[in-house]
Amino acid sequence: MSNNKLVFATNNLHKLEEVSKQLSEISILSLKEIDCHDEIPETGVTLQENALQKSTFVKEKYGYDCFADDTGLEIEALNGEPGVYSARYAGENCSFEDNMNKVLEALDGKTNRKARFRTVISLLKDGESHFFEGIVNGVISTEKYGEKGFGYDPIFMPDGFGCSFAEMTIEEKNKISHRGLAVAKLIEFLNKNA
Repeated sequence: MSNNKLVFATNNLHKLEEVSKQLSEISILSLKEIDCHDEIPETGVTLQENALQKSTFVKEKYGYDCFADDTGLEIEALNGEPGVYSARYAGENCSFEDNMNKVLEALDGKTNRKARFRTVISLLKDGESHFFEGIVNGVISTEKYGEKGFGYDPIFMPDGFGCSFAEMTIEEKNKISHRGLAVAKLIEFLNKNA
């Protein structure tokens, strides 16, 4: 399996680092390494559509087997928002801080703070398409905790833990996170089909 090369269609270095630590048997190429500097479209209305759109774009334009993910934070009291719009919840070119602040404002005064992170990975390999999903349930805290991680990590407290994702090491987070669970399914599939 060491000859396997897969492109991970992301420009998010945090995601790349998290996934590379889990897929140590496979050579993961970043978009930069294949000289892809395109703005990859994400116009789907579901996480699965966006993930497939990204992996298909790389496969068709650059010829590499590829996987891509899309992740959404789904908050019960906000009818599943921000969901597929998690990365740009506070508007185009918004920061992680902007997004977190918008969520905290929207939940102000609400007692139901149940939320879940959901990741869908689309893998295009050997001419076939496969999907892997990971879900972690938790709650949105009333303030930010921790310096690690990215995105909504400082305000997401996974069930069964007394800390936010941003207070965990990458290794701790990978064991229980939505992306970690989806990547574990991806690894299992790749090992079986090596």
